[in-house]
Amino acid sequence: MQLPTYDDVVAAAARIQGHAHHTPVLRSATADARWDAQFFFKCENFQRMGAFKFRGAFNALSKFDATQRQAGAIAFSSGNHAQAVALSARLLGMPALIVMPQDAPAAKLAATRGYGAEVVLYDRFTEDREALTLRLAVERGMTLIPPYDHPDVIAGQGTAAKELFEETGPLDRLYMCTGGGGLTSGSALAARALAPQCKVYGVEPEAGNDGQQSLRAGRIVHIPVPKTIADGAQTQHLGAYTFGIIRRDVDDILTATDAQLVEAMRFFAERMKMVVEPTGCLAFAGACTDAAAIKGARVGVIISGGNVDLARYAELLATR
Repeated sequence: MQLPTYDDVVAAAARIQGHAHHTPVLRSATADARWDAQFFFKCENFQRMGAFKFRGAFNALSKFDATQRQAGAIAFSSGNHAQAVALSARLLGMPALIVMPQDAPAAKLAATRGYGAEVVLYDRFTEDREALTLRLAVERGMTLIPPYDHPDVIAGQGTAAKELFEETGPLDRLYMCTGGGGLTSGSALAARALAPQCKVYGVEPEAGNDGQQSLRAGRIVHIPVPKTIADGAQTQHLGAYTFGIIRRDVDDILTATDAQLVEAMRFFAERMKMVVEPTGCLAFAGACTDAAAIKGARVGVIISGGNVDLARYAELLATR
């Protein structure tokens, strides 16, 4: 198995240029003062379809040959990868079929269908989404693009960190959410090439720390579906590609509680006037729990997405 490299990230950046948004890097004087650090927020909540996932999906689908394009792409996802593949397929003129959990956020289901994809629902607690998707892929002759464990997806996700470093210069620490590890591994490739001294940290939900366990054990650890408000990080295990890079290039994987995610959501809403989904708050929540280590540091935080059902968003922010 050949792991993707930073050269693949550079190639992906050229491929998605003009299709993906070059998202802003925002600052917060309040955050800097409160934690005595310099924060640089890479706002992928302003990316097309509202999350970093567009980068990896468009990069992967744009490499399809004519036969693959005619049959189309198939994917499984709790929401953001679903929307990313659906939108990328529409832009590239090919069909898309997405396997999504029945309890996926309504806004993500609606958006995926709105981009023109066919959606097949499954029960995440009783059915194997990967087995179901593979069966459908064979039946329809479609090309499977998994949400994280694919070299082209990883390379595409790494372009967010590439843009961040190119705008800010070297950082001392970089935090991003970790679900299946696509963003984490892609970001690590960019960090090691552009800022070798930068410490790289993935952040998982406390209830779903399979990546943290895997890093400690030196092997991929599988867990039951975690119960957390961070629906984009309800993965059960890292992938072979993502774990290979994470084990080599990531300094550690931290965790954040659901309560800490809500506090981060509230901070983004009140102080930075941004809607950020719970999963998108993992990186900032993890950095804040690492308060002693970030003191005086230049800290990069990748806000992964902003796709959240507004009724649910209001309900979470109302909790104290």
